[in-house]
Amino acid sequence: MSNNRISSDTVDLCYGCHLSLRGGYAQASKQAIQLQEQAGLGCYQYFSKNPRSLSVKAGFESDALSARDYGEMYNIRSVAHTPYPTNLAVDADESPELFQATVQSLLNDLMIAEACGSVGAVVHFGAYKGSRVAADKAVLRGYENIIRTLNTVLNVWSGQALLLIENQAGNHGGMGATLEELVQIRKLSSRPSTVGFCFDTCHAYASGLWNPSETKALLSQGNALDYWPHVHAVHLNDARDGYASRKDRHANVGQGCIGMEAFDQLLSTDEMQGKMFILETPGDGNGRHDLEWEALRHGLGRREKR
Repeated sequence: MSNNRISSDTVDLCYGCHLSLRGGYAQASKQAIQLQEQAGLGCYQYFSKNPRSLSVKAGFESDALSARDYGEMYNIRSVAHTPYPTNLAVDADESPELFQATVQSLLNDLMIAEACGSVGAVVHFGAYKGSRVAADKAVLRGYENIIRTLNTVLNVWSGQALLLIENQAGNHGGMGATLEELVQIRKLSSRPSTVGFCFDTCHAYASGLWNPSETKALLSQGNALDYWPHVHAVHLNDARDGYASRKDRHANVGQGCIGMEAFDQLLSTDEMQGKMFILETPGDGNGRHDLEWEALRHGLGRREKR
């Protein structure tokens, strides 16, 4: 049984990819087990339900608990991803029905993640799409909406699964592209202990947050803000477009504008240890990422034991 170990002289690197939910939660977990044996995967991501809808999924418990059992048996970690329409910045006053649908969907996502034994559910930071405030006040209104949505969800939620807020590429009015925003939203929520983060490398590069030539500055900033300890998953994506382009287009690791050297430097740092590294890249065209997995298994981010 593989446990993601490169060699006895190196530290484990937990890597995986996004898996299809076709066949259900248990089937995704079984696929992860197969990939663990074939390519050393130690984690995976899945959509909690239909990625195009805020509908609430019912009758998932038995299938989800089977997925949990498989994951625990083979020591495979997982994280759910909320549907694309989920927007934490939805305006409850302007769109009350959409707000309620978003809250109910998020609670459902957390319940599914909990039943599957996942660390939590990844959700994008959000973007203000209302029309009641002037453009110069839209971002502030968006922040207020995010806190309201989070508090409405978290004041009800009593499970262990976390909401993992993902940094954005800057293509949503610039919101959610800085560590300060992410950390402040967490601090201002009613239950910060139930909120964590998912760090997306393509988004960080595209937004201008991560300049690969100044990786130490990014790490130092995150340390000063107490950001990295609350990062549970890293979306390991290269970028098809240049630095600070604000374009969210992923490339295979090492084949985009970020490059293999920058990833190697980032993954080998203290701040990245113990995270789940999840590929959301095009892969090799058949649903696999063999070349990227090979790099992760034999060198990328390799770190000698101390």
